[in-house]
Amino acid sequence: MTKELTYSDADIPGKLSEHNLTDWYREDGWLRRKYNTEGWQTTLLLVNAIGFLAEAAYHHPDLAVTWGKVWVQMKTS
Repeated sequence: MTKELTYSDADIPGKLSEHNLTDWYREDGWLRRKYNTEGWQTTLLLVNAIGFLAEAAYHHPDLAVTWGKVWVQMKTS
């Protein structure tokens, strides 16, 4: 079994920039991002898309969902 690559706290800002993930930020050990949507239907579509992709990658973020907004946060334990 191979060990998964993890980045140091110092490496993360550069990696986010390198991959054009400028809306993501690191806080309290988590990678986080807030998405604004056009309303409830769009919010639900986004949540389902995130869930589908997360399951395919076997990496499951925490989601906070409200009307017009989805907060995503994830970390490597």
